[in-house]
Amino acid sequence: MSKLRGFDVRLGGGVSTIRQYLSAALIDELHLAIVPVLLGSGEHLLGGLNLPALGYECAERIEGARATHVTLRKR
Repeated sequence: MSKLRGFDVRLGGGVSTIRQYLSAALIDELHLAIVPVLLGSGEHLLGGLNLPALGYECAERIEGARATHVTLRKR
């Protein structure tokens, strides 16, 4: 999610879309709900991205019984 003239903008799309926005450092904050489910090989959301070099840090991590919630924020 990023701010555009005071408004929240939500990004929709698949892994490829989100990776493009992350690579361009256009996302201010990203909330991920990570659930341990085996679905096959799929696409890697964060694989190969150097998030610290792009200016991102883990702002929050909350571990629950069924999911881990991670918030990445641009510094």
